[in-house]
Amino acid sequence: MGEPIGERVGIDVLLERVRAGLERIDAHSAYEAYEAGDVLLVDIRYAALRDRDGLIPGALIVERNELEWRLDPLGSHRVPEADSHDLRVVVLCNEGYASSLAAASLHQLGLRRATDLVGGFQAWRAVGLPVLLPANREPVQEPS
Repeated sequence: MGEPIGERVGIDVLLERVRAGLERIDAHSAYEAYEAGDVLLVDIRYAALRDRDGLIPGALIVERNELEWRLDPLGSHRVPEADSHDLRVVVLCNEGYASSLAAASLHQLGLRRATDLVGGFQAWRAVGLPVLLPANREPVQEPS
């Protein structure tokens, strides 16, 4: 085997470094920006979590293993929404850990306005923002 690519660090250190380069956003701010048409919400949770907990209405579903291919404005497999490197993307996962790493990866593609949702889907749901529940897929606004 060859030499390691970079310095060896634990995940906690890596997350701290990655997050220092992001302007992370809380659930209420993300919701307001989405409602104003200023952000693309991207849900990278895997299907079992979406089936268990529900969906955020209007969020683009892109599983983590496809994220860079779908959001690369220069890519041949991009989603229509990924039409500019100036796109403001808010990535969300279940609790806000994997989304930080995903947003950092988008930065490497030139999407410098990409960030993630602090606390992920669980934070969104906890503050009572709209969720399509798995049982009926009807929008539900829980009391805050």
